[in-house]
Amino acid sequence: MTTLADAVRTLIGAELAATDAELARRYPGDPGTRQPVHTVYVPADAFSAGTVRAWGDQALAALDTHAPDAAALAAVLELPAGLAAEVYDRVRAKLRREPVEDLRIDFEDGYGPRPDAEEDAAALAAARTVTATVADGTAPPRIGIRMKCMEAAVRDRGIRTLDLFLTALLDGGGLPAGLTLTLPKVTFPAQVTAMVRLCEEFERAAGLPAGRIGFEIQIETTQAILGPDGLGTVPRLIDAAAGRATGLHYGTFDYSAACGIGAAYQSLDHPAADHAKAVMQVAAAGTGVRLSDGSTNVLPVGPTDRVHDAWRLHYGLVRRSLARAYYQGWDMHPAQLPTRYAATYAFYREGLDAAAARLAGYLARAGGEVMDEPATARALSGYLVRGLDCGAVDPAEVTERTGLTRQELDALARPTGR
Repeated sequence: MTTLADAVRTLIGAELAATDAELARRYPGDPGTRQPVHTVYVPADAFSAGTVRAWGDQALAALDTHAPDAAALAAVLELPAGLAAEVYDRVRAKLRREPVEDLRIDFEDGYGPRPDAEEDAAALAAARTVTATVADGTAPPRIGIRMKCMEAAVRDRGIRTLDLFLTALLDGGGLPAGLTLTLPKVTFPAQVTAMVRLCEEFERAAGLPAGRIGFEIQIETTQAILGPDGLGTVPRLIDAAAGRATGLHYGTFDYSAACGIGAAYQSLDHPAADHAKAVMQVAAAGTGVRLSDGSTNVLPVGPTDRVHDAWRLHYGLVRRSLARAYYQGWDMHPAQLPTRYAATYAFYREGLDAAAARLAGYLARAGGEVMDEPATARALSGYLVRGLDCGAVDPAEVTERTGLTRQELDALARPTGR
């Protein structure tokens, strides 16, 4: 027997209906698609149909020269011998098969100001190359451009480049499924609203479905974290995107410089960077907007000892980001790919047995030393899904340890209800 009448529950449900709808709109959860582990940054004038393969070949050459076998890589990165052998073989296979997961053709800082005719030609050439590489299967899973920002001095140029690029893609057969656009140096929500307006107008003029074009927001200015009114800006940027924001990318060097940090101390692990990224993480949680860490400008070039130093730094930064749930970052040079994948694969392989055992125990209600809750089960399954997506672990390994198919694992990692 209960005390409350059914009418009370009906009343409460009616009063919270609008809140339920708002919760579903603002916090839809993860989109359930593969997230790349990195974004490779290539100036527009350096991009060609051979760029992805060239990056893979240069990365393999760096391994051949500076870490020709698993033992050599283990010595550089202080990996256990057994783990190093597994990681090394997978890294080499990845560099041969799919060296780049996400590529951004840069028309902003990496490209700089050019005569209009030159940038027009570069935008058209980029689109035609993207169309050709998508058609022949040599394009990475995600590819697109970083346009110039919405500040007055470069706004018109950025809009024109975006228009040329998208129009040429349509002329070549359509927008690719993995199209990704990046809006840099955002300071105010109105600039995101303007980007939404551009997308809407282009879709309308081109006869595309509403919402077809999304974009990433780069967090490179202090105003993108804290507004002049003292309130957090990131949630307002996500809201201004009206469902089109796909990611938030931290800009290491622009943000550091804006904070007055000296060039020698600008890094992904600076306290100012940690603060900005923590704000981004909380603001994006549950929204379906994904996070990407920035880059390091210490490149693995030169003599072997210098390459090893740069590799150790990059490896450590990638591992640090992964532990903090920043599952993506920016790579600036082909020789950073070995440590990007080595760090990512080591992260998932060394935790495979423990994560699978905990998840299997949760599903069997087996108890043990740790009593996990549904949220932790989602995190455990999400960890395994990410390892599968990037190639760190194989489906058979996960199924053997958990008894779950990929479809069942996805359902646990990305539940449709709360």
